[in-house]
Amino acid sequence: MLLKAILICLLVFIILNLFRALPAMLKGQSNQPMSRPLGRRVMFSVILFALLLLALSTGYIIPNPRPY
Repeated sequence: MLLKAILICLLVFIILNLFRALPAMLKGQSNQPMSRPLGRRVMFSVILFALLLLALSTGYIIPNPRPY
């Protein structure tokens, strides 16, 4: 249950950082560079993917069975 909450929080952080970079993309002017929130989004995505792979390999998360 804790792992699922962590995964959901990471997804929220990914979306939040995407929206933080939106004003810099639209206006072109910002007090911080656009690469900072986009870099954080990529970092959170990598962490999320690694956690999913780790949970699948240890058997903590069981994927749905194949339909055929």
